[in-house]
Amino acid sequence: MKVAISGGTGFIGQKLTQRLQRSGHEVVVISRKPAAENSQVATLTWGEIDDNPRLLDGCDGIINLAGASLSQRWTAESKAKMERSRLQATSELIEAIHGMERPPSVFIQASAIGIYGTSETQTFDESSPPGGQDFPSQLSIKWEAAADEIQAMPNTRLVKMRIGLVLGKEAGVYPVLKLPYKLMGGGRLGDGRQWMSWIHIDDLTALFEFCLTHANIEGPVNAAAPNAVMQDHLGRVIASTLHRPHWFPVPAPLLRAVLGEMSLMVIGGQHVIPAAAQQAGFQFAHPRVEEAVRNLEQA
Repeated sequence: MKVAISGGTGFIGQKLTQRLQRSGHEVVVISRKPAAENSQVATLTWGEIDDNPRLLDGCDGIINLAGASLSQRWTAESKAKMERSRLQATSELIEAIHGMERPPSVFIQASAIGIYGTSETQTFDESSPPGGQDFPSQLSIKWEAAADEIQAMPNTRLVKMRIGLVLGKEAGVYPVLKLPYKLMGGGRLGDGRQWMSWIHIDDLTALFEFCLTHANIEGPVNAAAPNAVMQDHLGRVIASTLHRPHWFPVPAPLLRAVLGEMSLMVIGGQHVIPAAAQQAGFQFAHPRVEEAVRNLEQA
């Protein structure tokens, strides 16, 4: 397949590009800036696409990952930027698709499991309704809604990839979780009972490719491993793997004082099941967090 990836220069985008290329797919990255001279990937700028949407003709799939990072203090200004960047990129891509002579057969819209809201008792799958009035939930609802216009195009299926906490060696949430243990200060965050629905970066990129190449998959897809764990358990796994103590609890009020509203990312959580992926036959290479963490440390 020929696949265009917006947001392809970010952590997930780079790993996804590498995977698709290894599988023999052709990748075009959509970026705000032109590619470096030594780039091994074809690049189109948003300005070029705005001027000539037919530059995307021939793309069998488009993956939209573009959006400002949530890993920053959530001020009114930064939250507006996060929302604006996501909705603008989605709108521009849909407009470009309307201008293509042959629209892609699949459009994959990135989203997040935060769309379900937070809960210590509920379990969510793709049939669960969006919930929660918190910022991540409302942002994900708007992001997915912006992509719904694709449903009016009969030959393009829409996949909404609801991504969990991504465990990667160089980036994602794992280096952040690992750092306190390296400094001998790791421990429970809040009461430690909040659910961590995680996914290894290799499984995430594999799931993207699976959704590209399996025409029977449509609608929401939870990109999370089948075995979610509570934060205290995840911390203990990291501590054991690094041979460090798990002993220094950080109270929730302190996290709120330091991180502000963004503390919801570490003291809130949701138990998510990847029902759609499993029913479609997707096999997770790293279904359990103990093995996933070991794999990252051995990489």
